[in-house]
Amino acid sequence: MGNASSQPKNKTGRKVLSQKIENAKKTNILSLTEHKLEEIPDEVFHLTSLRTLDISKNKLQRLGKIGKLTELKTLNCNDNSLHSSGIVPISKLAKLQSLSLGKNQLEDFPTSLPPKIKTLKIHHNSFSSIPKQIFDPKLRLLEKLDLSSNNLASIPAEISNLVGLNELNLDNNVIVSIPNELGQAKKLKVLSLRNNYIQVKSTNFTDMNPQPIPASVFEETLLIDLNLHGNPMTNTQLNEFEGFDIFLERRKKKKTTALTGGALVNMSVCGLE
Repeated sequence: MGNASSQPKNKTGRKVLSQKIENAKKTNILSLTEHKLEEIPDEVFHLTSLRTLDISKNKLQRLGKIGKLTELKTLNCNDNSLHSSGIVPISKLAKLQSLSLGKNQLEDFPTSLPPKIKTLKIHHNSFSSIPKQIFDPKLRLLEKLDLSSNNLASIPAEISNLVGLNELNLDNNVIVSIPNELGQAKKLKVLSLRNNYIQVKSTNFTDMNPQPIPASVFEETLLIDLNLHGNPMTNTQLNEFEGFDIFLERRKKKKTTALTGGALVNMSVCGLE
């Protein structure tokens, strides 16, 4: 049977697995991280009241019957061997709020995302474009989106659909500019663009030479944390961006409010020399 490969080979491993599943019946929390699983054990799918499942750092290629776990709110699948076809059952998890699929082999999303998702992490995959399912207008609750370490060259205008977006991580991609529509993400506070290809040929911005981070991002959002470390541009150039002064003033007010903790530091937080 295919399920044989989903069980730890040694007796101690099987005993630990069984004990964890028994405990999960009481706690509705189950962690099977680093169990060398190639499949999710069938016993897990009987835990229909499970709220939190961590199956990270295994050898999973598919999520099997995970759609049966309809009470799941948190699912961590980081660091496996999941392909796009193997994550289809996720769409059945109607109550899911936090989904981590980092460090897998995903190239696209073959299915819709649960509408209650608040946190989505799909870093370190093989996306060359952002899956259109992420921009579904139904995902109004999505607050934190991690798309770092993929092969993304651009951000589509549909990013404006994410009206609840608070944090956006685009580190380690091949992005050269940000669309004006990101300014419609009015709640955006944190934008990380480390190690991309945002550069400025001239600060005399025109239609032919547009500002790579539009004024709308500085002026129309709540942005207070911007990281541009590792991009081929300078602090001096950034200071010439339209709207950047408004961003600085907003940060200054925030820093004054949080002065006791020193939560925000000077311009170096943008990561540029």
